[in-house]
Amino acid sequence: MLDRGGVIAGSSAGASIQGSFLWRGDTKGPHILVGDHTQGLGFLKNSAIDQHLLRRNREFDLVEFIKHSPELIGIGLDESTSIVVQKDSLEVLGKSYVVIYDYNTIIGNGDKHTVNNQEVNTASNGPFFFLGNGQKYDLLNRKVIKEPARRQSPATQANNK
Repeated sequence: MLDRGGVIAGSSAGASIQGSFLWRGDTKGPHILVGDHTQGLGFLKNSAIDQHLLRRNREFDLVEFIKHSPELIGIGLDESTSIVVQKDSLEVLGKSYVVIYDYNTIIGNGDKHTVNNQEVNTASNGPFFFLGNGQKYDLLNRKVIKEPARRQSPATQANNK
């Protein structure tokens, strides 16, 4: 179905199982992070997906796991927030945030780019970073997709001086 352009969706555990590694998949409960079920459906290759991230203060749970599994990308979804994945990119939709866990970011080698004329590390000097509504991420190259800067009208430019 996906190869034909179809759509799959899931919330909570239904989102987690779409990754290749099933995070919080233990039958005894979600408090066991790597449990008795670890094989996800693999719709999103080389990934581990967590959910209810900020609502349940889980933002640091994937850090050590991804540090020891550098081939995987960790994706944390908060409530009322989703990702749309098309080929090798994802876009965030929703009211809260998606958190990205990448091995290079965790060890401090995250991609650097410019935001508001300042060079910043995507890790925000930490082991993960947040993406908000409308932001995009390149899953293949593991970097934030920067949208082209919008040109300001002459009137707006004059007002900003």
